[in-house]
Amino acid sequence: MTHPDAARAGTFTIGGDLAVARLGFGAMRITGPGIWGPPRDRAEALTTLRRIPELGINFIDTADSYGPNVSEELIREALHPYGGRVHIATKAGLRRPGPDAWQPHGDPDYLVRQAHGSRDRLGVDQIDLWQLHRIDPAVPRGAQFAAVRMLLDTGVIRHAGLSQVTVEEIEAARRVFPVSTVQNLYNLADRSSEDVLDHCERHGIGFIPWFPLASGKLAGKGTLLDRIASGHGASPGQIALAWLLKRSPVILPIPGTGQVAHLEENVGAADIALRDEEFAALDEAARG
Repeated sequence: MTHPDAARAGTFTIGGDLAVARLGFGAMRITGPGIWGPPRDRAEALTTLRRIPELGINFIDTADSYGPNVSEELIREALHPYGGRVHIATKAGLRRPGPDAWQPHGDPDYLVRQAHGSRDRLGVDQIDLWQLHRIDPAVPRGAQFAAVRMLLDTGVIRHAGLSQVTVEEIEAARRVFPVSTVQNLYNLADRSSEDVLDHCERHGIGFIPWFPLASGKLAGKGTLLDRIASGHGASPGQIALAWLLKRSPVILPIPGTGQVAHLEENVGAADIALRDEEFAALDEAARG
């Protein structure tokens, strides 16, 4: 059996100078239920994180709100010092009043404080990629963008991105700072950000789809997705990831898990080459 290697998914260069394997890892699920508190199996979560660089993954996406703080703290415990083996992206802009609860909070001073806090928790001199988790509608977006610009100018962060935004919002932000990545809900079943993805591709902006494994009505035995997966000797989730990797060279899927076996299964998607007709059939079925 071929050793899983995320590098076989190819690379993308974030912001023109940060090359990462296109198949990364999302660190939301290493926290407790409701993305709140410590994981139920702390040892397994740490083992999963330590397996990441062994599988060729060098891009981890997290956020200060995952836990809160728990995900960043576990990443540091498992992988620090990073030694260039992994690059960590994190986010701020959502407060957590409790499990499964999320509240936008875009006060500029708060965003700056949270970025400094993430830098300390991760144990880095500079955060490779920091993303505004949400544009808070209660705060002028220009003030939020100015805070990001300051974080770049002061060297707290190397690159900056946005999450769950429209094309218009991307362009508004680009007038203030270089937008290196956009992280929106996108998968085989949910294509509501198709225009955002196309915009990112035109401008060389990395597109990080969250909830990448979802397959909606295509899930289940006997579906087209299931039949294609069987033909490749793969799981439906692996096919969903392979579809994303084929969809655009700027897509950086970040499937997340707290279990080593599932991590290894996800990385196996890097070895799946969907035929053009399979890709098109899945696309049509998901839209139908």
